Amino acid sequence: MTEPTVARGFEVPASVDRIRRQAAMVGVIGLVALIGGAFVNRPQFFQSYLVAFIFWSGVSLGCLALLMVHHLSGGAWGLVIRRILEAAAKTLPLVALLFVPLIFGLEHVYEWAQPELVAKDPILLHKAPFLNTPFWVARTLIYFLLWSGMAFLLTKWSSQQDQGGAAGLDRRFARLSGPGLVIYGLTVSLAAIDWMMSVDPHWFSTIYGFVMVGGQGLSALAFIIIVLFTLTKSEPMSSVVQSKHLHDLGKLLFAFVMLYAYFTFSQFLIIWSANLPEEIPWYIRRLSNGWQFVMFALVLLHFALPFAMLLSADIKQNLRLLMPIALLLFVMRTVDVMFQVSPQFHEGIYIGWIDVAALVGVGGVWVAAFCHYLRGRPILPVNDPYLKEALANHGSH
Repeated sequence: MTEPTVARGFEVPASVDRIRRQAAMVGVIGLVALIGGAFVNRPQFFQSYLVAFIFWSGVSLGCLALLMVHHLSGGAWGLVIRRILEAAAKTLPLVALLFVPLIFGLEHVYEWAQPELVAKDPILLHKAPFLNTPFWVARTLIYFLLWSGMAFLLTKWSSQQDQGGAAGLDRRFARLSGPGLVIYGLTVSLAAIDWMMSVDPHWFSTIYGFVMVGGQGLSALAFIIIVLFTLTKSEPMSSVVQSKHLHDLGKLLFAFVMLYAYFTFSQFLIIWSANLPEEIPWYIRRLSNGWQFVMFALVLLHFALPFAMLLSADIKQNLRLLMPIALLLFVMRTVDVMFQVSPQFHEGIYIGWIDVAALVGVGGVWVAAFCHYLRGRPILPVNDPYLKEALANHGSH
């Protein structure tokens, strides 16, 4: 157990509670507007809601995966952001609840949920044993039970550690996190097929699950850096977070920028060069009618510009310079999710007020829940056996 002087003063800044209230207010306004959109354009309501759900669930899942990576690898970078990771992972039951509205509008999003279309389409008939509403919902329920269960155990043990509980908790973290990452990879790959790829049930990509995993990691890291920027405006985080912590996070962000670009370009290169009639229409649709400009923006702002800026060690060690890059990537992640989904519903480029209401409404509720979980415990894992060593190694006091 760490000494009382280490634990003292690690309260969550008061600004977190203020952000929680503001986010809740914005979320309610967004959800009211979104509900109004359901009466104006019911199909668009579910299509926009799917984009918002995929994006915000990706932040929770990406944080859960990074939390397990930290428990396996250790490192000071994970200790300073562990509370952020845990708070985001604890939102997964809420995310599961946010999934429920989609069940009532599947026919507006997925062709395989429309019996009249399935009856006329040999491909949909062939895929019907897998792509059908009861099995689809059951799979998603299993995903959330597994994800929420892992998050519950990791945060429960962490809370016990805060209270000076059972010895050897660090070994428990590692024993769960190893198989947990395997479960995460498998379930997220299946969820990518269920939630996103099956929007166009005639198209398939064997690397699509990796694309979603990379995107979630990138969303989570961008979000973490944004939150860290807010927390370091006051004590204790302003004294705890040092340049070497930031350098590690910047390198991780740089790695995920490259990883996601590698996955997406590999998928594009393989499908484009093969030029198969069952695969290529997905890209043709996204290279015409204005969507090609969105793709160009993604290449420039989701990869090229962040890649070039993150090459600098000085930027990676300066939170004021790193935060705008993270914010840019966070915004471009929403654009990328929309680019993955929306062209199936709109021939030309389209971003409407219902899309904005969905992202703001779901996001406001999610951020409010995140802040609620974050403020409930010390901002650092005060009884972690490696905390004092991590802070000493990075010049903290």
